[in-house]
Amino acid sequence: MAQGFFITGTDTEIGKTHSAVALLRHWQAQGQRVLAMKPVASGCEVQADGSWLNDDVARLVAVTGQQDLDLMNPYRFLPPISPHIAARQAGVEIALDTIVSHYQQLASQADTILVEAAGGWLAPLAEGLYMEDMARALQLPVILVVGMRLGCINHALLTARAIQASGLQLAGWVANRVVPQQLAYADNLATLQAAIAAPLLLELPYAPA
Repeated sequence: MAQGFFITGTDTEIGKTHSAVALLRHWQAQGQRVLAMKPVASGCEVQADGSWLNDDVARLVAVTGQQDLDLMNPYRFLPPISPHIAARQAGVEIALDTIVSHYQQLASQADTILVEAAGGWLAPLAEGLYMEDMARALQLPVILVVGMRLGCINHALLTARAIQASGLQLAGWVANRVVPQQLAYADNLATLQAAIAAPLLLELPYAPA
């Protein structure tokens, strides 16, 4: 079975997929067989063949070469809204058992597998069901992506504490620069390194979309 990681972030639009791609490429460079999973994705686009594809999933596929999108991304929705609302509007129940089953199938085919959340750690999937519950069902160590900007220290430490309170291992974190210039960037980074009880895995430069 593969070594798995669950990647989450301090917010939405802070570069989880950008960070996931960088991690996957890093592991590939070490000679590992890597796969990715994005169990839930909203904001899909309709393809020429009528299928639905999320841009984050497409970026992960570009690295891993995966072809079975139903296994990789079992829950996909068209509206770019919170997954719990999109699922409710579509009349779909997001089932953790399905996600775990898909993960286990993928994990038998790789050395390392990265599961990307949608939104932040407590983004809802359904009434009383959150991304945290998905990570706990999978029992995976967690990688936290911190969007480096004003306010990131508070968001990062709150999320890190929530991850640790869940009983899961915080395996490390990624510093992703989401603004061109952050005042006192080095000081912010040093503060986070001192306060987060997990290693800094990657420091990513600003990359405009």
